[in-house]
Amino acid sequence: KPTSALGAGGGAARRGGGVRPGPCPVSPAPAPGAPSRSACPRRRIYLDYNATTPLAPEVAQAVWDAMRQAWGNPSSSHPAGRKAKELIGSARESLARMVGGRPEDIIFTSGGTEANNMVIQTARRHVCENQARPGDSWGTPHIVTSSVEHDSVRLPLEQLVKESLAATFVAVSPQSGQAEVDDVLAAIRPTTCLVSIMLANNETGVIMPVMELSQRVRALNQQRAAAGLPRILVHTDAAQMIGKGRVDVQELGVDYLTIVGHKFYGPRIGALYVRGPGTTTPLHPMIFGGGQERNFRPGTENTPMIAGLGQAAELVSKNWEAYEAHMRDVRDYLEARLEAAFGKQRIHFNSHFTGSKRLCNTSNFSILGPGLQGRRVLSRCQMLLASVGAACHSEKGDRPSSILLSCGIPCDVAQNALRLSMGRDTTRADVDLVVQDLVQAVARLDQDQTP
Repeated sequence: KPTSALGAGGGAARRGGGVRPGPCPVSPAPAPGAPSRSACPRRRIYLDYNATTPLAPEVAQAVWDAMRQAWGNPSSSHPAGRKAKELIGSARESLARMVGGRPEDIIFTSGGTEANNMVIQTARRHVCENQARPGDSWGTPHIVTSSVEHDSVRLPLEQLVKESLAATFVAVSPQSGQAEVDDVLAAIRPTTCLVSIMLANNETGVIMPVMELSQRVRALNQQRAAAGLPRILVHTDAAQMIGKGRVDVQELGVDYLTIVGHKFYGPRIGALYVRGPGTTTPLHPMIFGGGQERNFRPGTENTPMIAGLGQAAELVSKNWEAYEAHMRDVRDYLEARLEAAFGKQRIHFNSHFTGSKRLCNTSNFSILGPGLQGRRVLSRCQMLLASVGAACHSEKGDRPSSILLSCGIPCDVAQNALRLSMGRDTTRADVDLVVQDLVQAVARLDQDQTP
């Protein structure tokens, strides 16, 4: 178990050890006369933690222990089943503690995509079912979101617009990079049933004003109730924020909050926080089966992954302030080194917006110049493992990120964008090597441009 304040991997962070895919194994020296082993491959430095994180050692152990010791069906009454049910209950408590909710407010899902879809479908169905009551005639359900949401919010809405829904995608401000509260409220209609705004953007790192938005919607709901209009529910996708900053559902005032395990060193499952599911706040299942998760999400529970998610939540609850401070220090050091290496005129920080807070670990920047598209730069790097934006958009070639374009970043600058996201074990020594790698990659590409 780690002994540092950074929790999992904290000691490695201070020693300069970082988490890297495929580390070179330490092997005994060959016997005299034996053929020599090949040299260790070049070290790779992973700075794509917004895409996914490795399992923390404690999490991997929790998953393994559950696979061996809690293999029973949680719905069975015998000891093996009761052990599994206890682990699930404990994990539910850990997630509730992490986000400031109650255990009964946590519903386990396969991941963030399912959780987001469940919220959208619930809001639509809630309006449709209430319209069946005498005297209610609200019209086509309407949902408000932002132009920079994850595809697991954007695409379901685009699909439902073709069927039985209206949606407004509010543009973010080019000055703040945020979906401004006044702009979101201006998009609300009498038929609006849901506002879904992410807590922090996965590409720019900009933190959205969700708390203020919830407060304003709550006041608006009082007026709407008097007018017989549907209540507006508030959802936030907190995938990128958890483990990097404070997340408290009481403070945020949201009805729904999406939790994604593999963004905070947990397994690839998720959960949905619902403020009083089925009572205070509506929640409708998308699938039907054996009645697990109080019928909100049927299917035999994935006990090992749920146990791992609970352990990951415990690490966040105990260490998030140390994680945040460490990653911010390394992120700021990276940006200072980039500016020193390339000069202020050649670096554009796409994640810097006046007056906006951003994730402690995220730096989105462009190295200016012809032929320096983000993918080309990464292809010439020898050590750096990173991305040009969201991993789910990796197939889009050299097309600039729609998120950056939505934030007002010029097309020629957005094409050159790189997103580097730090982890709990990323060190300043790693940053020095990455900046050197980038300088050399750019030099090679500049040379290619020379006639």
